[in-house]
Amino acid sequence: MSARSKPRSRVLEAVLATLVTAAIGALTWLFLVYPADVRGSGRGASELTVIVQSDDGIDEVAAELEHLGAIDDAWLFAFYARLLGADESLRRGPVRVRGDMSIHTLLARLADGLGPTQIDILVPEGFDRHEIAARLARWDVCDEDAFLEATEDRALLDELEIPGPTAEGYLFPDTYTLSTGSDPRELVRRFVRTFRSGTREAFEDDDGPSRDRLRALGLDDHAVLVLASIVEQEAVAREEQPLIAGVFVNRLESDTFLPRHRLQADPTIAYGCREAPTRASCEGFDGRRITRAMLEDAGNPYNSYRREGLPPGPICNPGLPAIRAVLEHARHQDFYFVARGGGRHVFSATLDAHNEGVSDLRAREREAN
Repeated sequence: MSARSKPRSRVLEAVLATLVTAAIGALTWLFLVYPADVRGSGRGASELTVIVQSDDGIDEVAAELEHLGAIDDAWLFAFYARLLGADESLRRGPVRVRGDMSIHTLLARLADGLGPTQIDILVPEGFDRHEIAARLARWDVCDEDAFLEATEDRALLDELEIPGPTAEGYLFPDTYTLSTGSDPRELVRRFVRTFRSGTREAFEDDDGPSRDRLRALGLDDHAVLVLASIVEQEAVAREEQPLIAGVFVNRLESDTFLPRHRLQADPTIAYGCREAPTRASCEGFDGRRITRAMLEDAGNPYNSYRREGLPPGPICNPGLPAIRAVLEHARHQDFYFVARGGGRHVFSATLDAHNEGVSDLRAREREAN
């Protein structure tokens, strides 16, 4: 080899080495960083539905994802999908995704054969078990009916030391990272473990006159949770939760409030219809408006207008503030409250004052219409 060709050979070797290094770096980024760390642009809604038509290919799907804001670069997403062979196994029909999913999680939602995906699921304060089941099913975490059955499994409830008829109330509100295809019983266990750890301090702190009053009424931790679930449903403004809890405790305690020891809370009736929608009184229930037939149905075990004391179990899954609101309820003389707008209520000690508040509310509603 001539002296002139040696430098040229070294240059070629250096160029090849640079190209190989760049290619390895690009492939490393594509297979390790891109699928795990790259997420949507955030331009789209938090929850998105992609309709994959029967004749759509990965290019059409990627273009739609970019349009919705779930990804930034349609061509790169399509290229990565082809490398994994996902373009040959796309699911057809509506597919729910989120704009903040990782690329691999997003692709696993769109194509079969890439294994389970992990999804952050929010369980909001005040969701009941039916709403949680529907949300889990919508994201393919588990079957809706299977989850509801798990929340009613007496053996599982005994294992978890839940005295109520279902796990309602113990499915603690939080954001959970869950996998698609999860075991419903394991999900219930996880929700309840989070409840135990999240509420332990609140229940263990048993000092104060409000706690003494609850004990005098025979309200144990489960009863507190039942009452907290009603407060969660009734209170819009969080700062009113202790006031509303105080109203309900007054009703349970008083021998002069009529009808005696009845909570008279609309959300309990609604929950009874949610649990038994085939009841005659629940026919046509739209999930909001309480009808006269529902009010008069003494056979509804959750009808707190016709039955004394607490309903059989919680009517939703309250957050920690609602639980603390019962444990540390406000001490006052009020027995009534009625909405006054803006998520606030007017509290009254007498029926006459309460009726005036109701009349004012109806007058405002007429003016608004």
